[in-house]
Amino acid sequence: MSSQSKRPSSAGRRPTIRDVAADAGVSKTSVSRYFGVERERLSPELKARITASVERLGFSPDRIAASLRGGRTRLIAALVADLRNPYSVALIRAAELACADAGYSLLICNTDNDPAIERRQLDALSGYSVEGLIVNTASGDASALADMGRDGLPIVLVDRLIEGLDCDVVGLDDQQAVADAIGHLVEQGYDDLTLISEPTGAISPRVSRVAAFSAECEARGVTARVHQLDADDAPAFDAVIADRLRAADAGARPAVICANGVITLSVCRALSRAGGDVFDRLGLLGIDELDWCALVGPGISTLAQPVDAIGRQAVRILLGRISGQLAPTTGEKRLAGALVQRGSTMAG
Repeated sequence: MSSQSKRPSSAGRRPTIRDVAADAGVSKTSVSRYFGVERERLSPELKARITASVERLGFSPDRIAASLRGGRTRLIAALVADLRNPYSVALIRAAELACADAGYSLLICNTDNDPAIERRQLDALSGYSVEGLIVNTASGDASALADMGRDGLPIVLVDRLIEGLDCDVVGLDDQQAVADAIGHLVEQGYDDLTLISEPTGAISPRVSRVAAFSAECEARGVTARVHQLDADDAPAFDAVIADRLRAADAGARPAVICANGVITLSVCRALSRAGGDVFDRLGLLGIDELDWCALVGPGISTLAQPVDAIGRQAVRILLGRISGQLAPTTGEKRLAGALVQRGSTMAG
């Protein structure tokens, strides 16, 4: 058997810290430090030997038992409203990498935009002894999270605010992003702008993007229309696109801004169903940069969110709260997006 293959210490038994220590030729104390708060006290050579033995033996530490002994699990939980959303996937990846860099593991909970599921997930998390919580909320209900915060659990909100909850927030600067998108379209000669959003409800980025769109268009004297549509309501999208194409044929220069990546996909499907030279008649810009945007038609222009920076910043703040290194005052950090110009906003 190759020395690099996984091999349990004895048949039918999970490998233990003792097995890892023997395999690596180190003390049990060193292995315990490797999985604990004193990891950085180990030399790089020692950490490399223990890592190799852990991988070779297939060892997995009992985090809950460790928390009972030492009060630390090195677990952070991320509560995400919708893992089908590409933004959420990119956010979780960035947060997971940042956690791993700091020696933490990330426990991911998807709420499917259902407040009842969110509440159940929060109740369940109390059994995992997590040290901090990153929340992309589905409900906007502060009560459960406020209780957890009062119990001393550090919480960082990402993207979506919760009214009445005093905690740190990291997300896109929605007002600036929408202003940049509108400014680009106006510079390209578009004069009749439509924003399509999912129903806003109490979801703060949807609310702020709709408000920013209306205010910016009014300030610029540009015709503005807002539609709030369910992403899977194909007939509604078809009707909006048909109306905008008729406006183009009547001499207007219409363009559509999609409030997030989910809406961008629904609009592209409607454009595909409409057929013909739709991109010659209608401008399109989406908030959220998606892998496929460069591949559709002449390429879809986007306002790319700094998702990697948002995820990593959320983890940095959370770790600062866990360690007690940050001042007690919470704050809101809004990061700038970046315009990615492609053919869909090149007015003919």
